[in-house]
Amino acid sequence: MKPASGATPLIAIAAAAVDTETTGPDATRARVVQIGAIGIAHGKVVREAQLDLLIDPGEAIPSEASLIHGITDADVDGAGSFPDAWAQFQEFVGDRILVGHSIGFDLAVLKRECRRARLPWKKPRALCVRLLATIANPNLADYSLETIAGWLRLEIAGRHSALGDAIAAGDIFAALIPELRKRNIRTLGEAEVACLALSDALEAGHRAGWAEPVSRPQAPAFQPVDPYAYRHRVGSLMSSPPVVVKSTKPTRQVIDLMVKRKISSVLVSERGTPDQPIEEYGIVTERDLLRRLSSDAERVFDMPVASIATRPLISIRATAFAYRAIGRMDRLKVRHLAVRDDGGVLVGMLSARDLLRLRAAAAAAIDLDDTIEHARDAAELADSWSMLPGVVRSLLGEAIDPRVVAEIISDELCSLTRRAAVLAEQQMQIEGHGPPPCAYAVLVLGSGGRGESLMAPDQDNAIVFADGEPGGAEDSWFKNLGTKLADMLDISGVPYCKGGVMAANAAFRGSLDTWKRRVEDWVRRLRPEDLLNVDIVYDLRPVHGDTILAAQFIEYAYDRAHAEPVFAKLLGEQMTTGNPFTVFGGFQLENGRLDLKKHGLFPIVATARTLAIRHDIRERTTRARLEQLIALGIGGESDMKAMLAGHAMLIGLLLAQQTHDIYAGIPVSNRVEINALEREQQAQLKTLVKRLQSAPDLVRDLMFSSPATLGR
Repeated sequence: MKPASGATPLIAIAAAAVDTETTGPDATRARVVQIGAIGIAHGKVVREAQLDLLIDPGEAIPSEASLIHGITDADVDGAGSFPDAWAQFQEFVGDRILVGHSIGFDLAVLKRECRRARLPWKKPRALCVRLLATIANPNLADYSLETIAGWLRLEIAGRHSALGDAIAAGDIFAALIPELRKRNIRTLGEAEVACLALSDALEAGHRAGWAEPVSRPQAPAFQPVDPYAYRHRVGSLMSSPPVVVKSTKPTRQVIDLMVKRKISSVLVSERGTPDQPIEEYGIVTERDLLRRLSSDAERVFDMPVASIATRPLISIRATAFAYRAIGRMDRLKVRHLAVRDDGGVLVGMLSARDLLRLRAAAAAAIDLDDTIEHARDAAELADSWSMLPGVVRSLLGEAIDPRVVAEIISDELCSLTRRAAVLAEQQMQIEGHGPPPCAYAVLVLGSGGRGESLMAPDQDNAIVFADGEPGGAEDSWFKNLGTKLADMLDISGVPYCKGGVMAANAAFRGSLDTWKRRVEDWVRRLRPEDLLNVDIVYDLRPVHGDTILAAQFIEYAYDRAHAEPVFAKLLGEQMTTGNPFTVFGGFQLENGRLDLKKHGLFPIVATARTLAIRHDIRERTTRARLEQLIALGIGGESDMKAMLAGHAMLIGLLLAQQTHDIYAGIPVSNRVEINALEREQQAQLKTLVKRLQSAPDLVRDLMFSSPATLGR
């Protein structure tokens, strides 16, 4: 069980709903007579995980208290003492977050009992469903268990028993999670900060002698990472071309080959050649041979190697970071991974020996890939996604290039989207909608597609499918899929796109022919405002499905956009972001912050993308686009290099602010607290933002330039 942090989504926290029954309502004097608790995991109450303990308080239970909870002196006669119960309670709770109704009372009496018994006390991290309900619905008549449960249409059983009230609190907490999400409260830290803002309710609890029900979120300690695992991709570590033998080859000859080549595995296929789809291959390793020799030594040498090959082949993308490969090997207990390109074609092999120097990589990052790739529902996806802020924070602390960190975030976002698409497709079939009516691809657009995601991503996705007209049967199927995909991503921690850039919306899904017609419409537009959200399509990255279909779409989109100069010109006219400076030359700040995406990243990204479209540069990342412009001699080299350096600096500032805000329970945004920066950083930022004010003019000047007429 991983300890929760402020970044953990509410749906992903491991919690225990708790309640106590006592000898009276005064927290400063009451003794505990019963403790009840029940587990909560992935946003659901775990009915099988229960704790119900009677406790002998060592004094008579007042009749007034017995009238409420029904526990009498006779009931606790022979029951254990508080220290005995506390040991069982601690073992049950572990690292779970405590949840309860008016939990400040329970924390106060438990603390007092621990002090009385001279037991160590450390205030546990906790949430109060009474306060959370106040946030989710400020208009309830009162916030008793009964009233909150009635609003949420929940039934309560066993009222005024510790276990019964704990179960009620747990059910309420689970039902509040989607209600809080509607108010943009998704994480433990955000919930804590929102509760701490309810000063009247907190003050009333203090006056009654209750403990503070929630704690102010704090960032966890830095976790060490091995930078090597995050700077290198599988493609740079693999052996290529892979050694492949025909399925009919005798095992004796394969062993001779492995000894001669000093390799620990070979791949097996009918053709005996690489460069085929990964599904065509099996693998034979040293361990496979040893196992077969121990069980069938007499015959194994003459057997065709296919008879001992393992299928299906476990593989990984060549573009994946090395930490992903470490995680996959650890989870599956294998020592070899086949390497495939984005089209699923075999391109190499990776062994544990290749990764030997990376074994010290951070466990949190290793787990990330495997948990996403094998998540069974949105709650498990949320659990996986919640690990990312800690990884990002550690990588920034190790001075990893912020652009590389953004690539890692994008990789995880694409993995999350891919897995959500798989789960959404499974839901479609479970609900009777059948399999996909034709080939299709799920696309991630915008920063996720470019490999430049920050920690405040929303959904930018689309679907292209092989056949079908808008409103037809195929489109209807993919609309349903897109809706399920959007819902699952929202629950997982990637909110709905405010601009509607989601495959659930008709404008962002369609057949290849439909998309081609859209492109034709775009390139014939005459006003820049008619091209809202069109530019990010040119950043697309296929993450699930038919990559060839996606490639056909983006190739057509680039061909037509490059052929119509007015299209790029209109995109360039969208770049104005307003003046972020005061008349005295300082930044115009809002609550001490400046939107660095609007006034910094956007001009750089838009410049690179617009000029790439105009000059037919088929690169996806801002960095690669700018470097290609420099290589072609388009624009002043100093201008482009300033943008390259500024791009890295801005990503670093934004990621540092965002990870800080996540752990502090502050809603993540693209606004950076300027006065928290060092003086030198502030000066560099001001110089950069001033320079970027002229980005629209730069784009306009370079729109119709050609490499042939420009020097370096």
